[in-house]
Amino acid sequence: MLTAQRKIHLLARLAETGRIVARDEAQAMSLSEDTIRRDLRDLAAEGKLLRVHGGALPLSPTHLPLADRRNLQSDAKERLAARGAKLIQPGQTVILDGGTTHLALIRHLPGTLVATIVTHSPVIAAALEPFAGIDVLLIGGRLFRHSMVAVGSIAAEGFASLRADLCLVGVTGLHPDTGLTTGDAEEAAIKRRIIAQSGEVIVLATPDKIGSTSPFRIAPLAQLATLISIGPRPAGIPAGIGHISA
Repeated sequence: MLTAQRKIHLLARLAETGRIVARDEAQAMSLSEDTIRRDLRDLAAEGKLLRVHGGALPLSPTHLPLADRRNLQSDAKERLAARGAKLIQPGQTVILDGGTTHLALIRHLPGTLVATIVTHSPVIAAALEPFAGIDVLLIGGRLFRHSMVAVGSIAAEGFASLRADLCLVGVTGLHPDTGLTTGDAEEAAIKRRIIAQSGEVIVLATPDKIGSTSPFRIAPLAQLATLISIGPRPAGIPAGIGHISA
């Protein structure tokens, strides 16, 4: 089998099963593990998968700047946002992560809502300006321009001083093996801090994030209280995690 044919086969297997185990593929194709690993390295360099110990996982396609993500999956984001907004109750303190889906969520909040929303996204904070009953707490730090959120030690210290009823955390990947993931180490660290300060963790995931993974782990799926996704409960989501279909 030619190299190009092997790579096509490997990508097809990845799409079918959600993971590749190099040893198993080598045995099935009567090839050496070194050959399969080399093919996986090449595919990873081409941005087509994410290499992990012993094989590979699907790479999230959502590693794009904020401006480029605004028009992706727009219908799905609106559906997710409408369901997510209903989980924010009067009197709660809620941490709202950055991201285009959370920005859409603000449009679905009741104009009379009285609550406290904490965010490290200046974009989210600005969008909350018309809501007179919402007390907005903006956490500062070094601006990570890719997602337009504050990261680093200053942001971590800001979150450490508060407790929230719930948080809505943005991810670029959600996979049974790797859990909640994102594409930047510092952003992953601040998301872990957000989760640590919250009583309940909620993720709104568009279809392109389900079953995909990114290089930096935020948390295992076990830390997730509720997943809101399009359609039926995704395969591989533990029974203890609540699921809302948008």
